[in-house]
Amino acid sequence: MGLMDYTAVELGKKIKAGEVSVLEAANAAMDAIDALEDKFNCYVTVQERAAVQAKAEELQKKIDDGTLTGPLAGVPVAVKDNMCTKGTRTTCSSKILENFEPAYTAEAVLNLEKAGALIIGKTNMDEFAMGSTTETSHYGVTKNPWNAEHVPGGSSGGSAAAVAAGECSYALGSDTGGSIRQPSSFCGVTGIKPTYGTVSRYGLIAYGSSLDQIGPIAKDVTDCATILETIASHDVKDSTSVEREYDFTSALTDDVKGMKIGIPRDYFGDGLSADVKEQILNAVKILEEKGAVVEEFDLSLVKYAIPAYYIIADAEASSNLARFDGVKYGYRTEEYEGLHNMYKKTRSEGFGAEVKRRIMLGSFVLSSGYYDAYYLKALRTKALIKQAFDKAFAKYDMIVAPAAPTTAPELGKS
Repeated sequence: MGLMDYTAVELGKKIKAGEVSVLEAANAAMDAIDALEDKFNCYVTVQERAAVQAKAEELQKKIDDGTLTGPLAGVPVAVKDNMCTKGTRTTCSSKILENFEPAYTAEAVLNLEKAGALIIGKTNMDEFAMGSTTETSHYGVTKNPWNAEHVPGGSSGGSAAAVAAGECSYALGSDTGGSIRQPSSFCGVTGIKPTYGTVSRYGLIAYGSSLDQIGPIAKDVTDCATILETIASHDVKDSTSVEREYDFTSALTDDVKGMKIGIPRDYFGDGLSADVKEQILNAVKILEEKGAVVEEFDLSLVKYAIPAYYIIADAEASSNLARFDGVKYGYRTEEYEGLHNMYKKTRSEGFGAEVKRRIMLGSFVLSSGYYDAYYLKALRTKALIKQAFDKAFAKYDMIVAPAAPTTAPELGKS
């Protein structure tokens, strides 16, 4: 069993006990990247081995002298390439940010660094997190480690694939409308989108500001709970950050007796593959055998979730991406005549097709003639959907639903 086969918590315990050094863990991750990266393309940027080794030695000293005592100290981690990292380029997998090096680090990443995590690289993603396959990346497609002919999902496909391939022990992703949960499903790993406001968005390059949230991708639930405790914090730099208790690992028990579990009929109709449905119902059966109370129910308005999501997310994206204009940072077209022409050519050359489509759709629904008809209506629909979920969670402790309606499709066919 190789070091990258252990869960992050297991590896952290071995490092803490002195059974494994941080340098050995670092070299194991770098060796896996050297062996597999050409095949799977999980990363946009990989740190130089010498720099990783030097950081490993530094962390080892802090672990040995008792400065670092957390469960993730010395464990190799990868970070999705839409989180700012000071001194390391952050591209959002876009040409328009191909040489951008932030002057600061995202709060969630800082929290990992404070806990002694060993950051080894920045993972590939759909450009500006817009996509569900990681095929819209300017830096090439990422492939599913279980079958390289298939997509890993997206937009956090690089993070999910890196964990599945053993090119890191765990990773950070971001989720706007499924971008942690769906690739985790496709790659056979565990991912969590935390409740909005639990993890600071400071330093996360925004797609849809009211929806984006950073979360963990790892090998199991214990890892995810441990990582979430590490990255979650109240942050005065993020006005949407909430003050709450951050104890998730205490919920890791095998006791589900009496727990009420709801299964929305709306999620199990046409379009859900038989394989996915079977696996979910098998999981529900296990919970039922352990004493959980399971029943089906109707979750109203869910059919409007996807159109409402696309209107809101694209409207916010059209506003957020206006800052990428070739003036302050990132790519700038080489030949232009005047400021307006420079804006136009820079954005035309720097953004990919999917990003352009979403910017145009977002600009359309925010325009004066259509704002009320589309954007405001979508916001009202979102509020009604939230009310439906609030009503469901008043009755059930948990809702079971598919992360995606199918298993991973083949590359180029999604």
